[in-house]
Amino acid sequence: MKMNICQEESVSLGLNDKITSVSKRATCSLHGENSPYFGGWEEYRSNPYDPLLNPSGVIQMGLAENGLSFDLLERWLAEHPEAALTCKPDLFRELALYQDYHALPNFRKAMANFMEALRGNKVKFDPERIVSTAGATAANEVLMFCLADPGDVFLVPTPYYPGFDRDLRWRTSVEIVPIHCYSSNNFQITKSAVKSAYKEACNRNKNVKGILITNPSNPLGATSSAKTLKMLLAFAKEKKIHLVCDEIYSGSVFSSAQFYSIAEIVAKENYTPDNVHIVYSLSKDLGLPGFRVGAIYSYNNTVVTAARRMSSFCMVSSQTQHLLSTMLSDSKFVNYYIAENKKRLSDRHKLLVSGLDKAGIKHLEGSAGLFCWVNMSHLLPSNDLEGELKLWKRVLYGAGLNIPPGSSFNCMEPGWFRVCFADMNISTMEVALKRLQMFVETNTKPSIKLG
Repeated sequence: MKMNICQEESVSLGLNDKITSVSKRATCSLHGENSPYFGGWEEYRSNPYDPLLNPSGVIQMGLAENGLSFDLLERWLAEHPEAALTCKPDLFRELALYQDYHALPNFRKAMANFMEALRGNKVKFDPERIVSTAGATAANEVLMFCLADPGDVFLVPTPYYPGFDRDLRWRTSVEIVPIHCYSSNNFQITKSAVKSAYKEACNRNKNVKGILITNPSNPLGATSSAKTLKMLLAFAKEKKIHLVCDEIYSGSVFSSAQFYSIAEIVAKENYTPDNVHIVYSLSKDLGLPGFRVGAIYSYNNTVVTAARRMSSFCMVSSQTQHLLSTMLSDSKFVNYYIAENKKRLSDRHKLLVSGLDKAGIKHLEGSAGLFCWVNMSHLLPSNDLEGELKLWKRVLYGAGLNIPPGSSFNCMEPGWFRVCFADMNISTMEVALKRLQMFVETNTKPSIKLG
């Protein structure tokens, strides 16, 4: 009898003999936590760098977290303590009792206004179409439940965020077929690559339900052009499939490069977009991952209704909604924060790039996000996956730097790594760059001079 993926993995792990009273999902490894992406985090947690207490510890460069503008949030909160106070009898009662799954009206309105401000107020978002979720992880999973059935396929451009294997697949049983992108054109999405992925899925007798992209891209730190978005929109329309745009880094575009939201393209194309959906979160742009605040914006009425019902499993607390709706309704603060945050990201990115250049490490030209996509293929002991993993371990255990390898992002070309820069102070970054430079110098083979 043929076993499914989870059953096969359970047997290989020897779990069926030891655990007999739990579901197959409980022993399934599709969560992806065995990836080097998560493995590096574990090494950091067990041996974290501290300039005084543990100067030889591991420096975390694998976490896409924005701590550069946290002081701005703390200052606002100090100036507006009433936003965090819920002890007034009338307010306490309002927030303590059950809320509508559609979230607080003020919160939805504040989120819509914030999303518009991040996009230069070039587009409008209807608060009634915003579905609140506990982070972008929940938003993506809820969308998969709403858009696809078990076994259906979503096409996702590579390299892509490792968490998508968890968010899109683990509990929904939706499958991912990669749209392979390559360094020869800076990993841009091409129509031929999209067609090839679609054809591959069809050849496997799979039902393709949609395309999911991140814009700006994680891990590339690059934005999608208007031409690319129009191509994807046209392809989705032609094939009658969905287009999901994860725009979680839309407010972290720090260079002169233009960011185009799919909402802007839809408006300009005068297109009825019942197959277009946007995912957003306050984890990256606002630097609040611990608050677990995400959102789905869908142009499809059925999806909005279904997602709102499902949000009962992943609601944002009323107290959090109250605090953030107060903060995001302060337009003066929001405008200042957006501008200052972009400046700080740009400055820190320049510092990182300068250090990479000194170390002789090439990188993709970045314009957004909290990371840089770097090419260390010249340091590979062998030009394959095994060589990349060996290099990753040497960097992690030898140089004490957690820099996840490209294979954990499903990159087809060995030697690419993602380096994060926004979750450490300048002194720590300087230590990290010095370690990286020393590692490169030690592991670079000297060229042979002839004559």
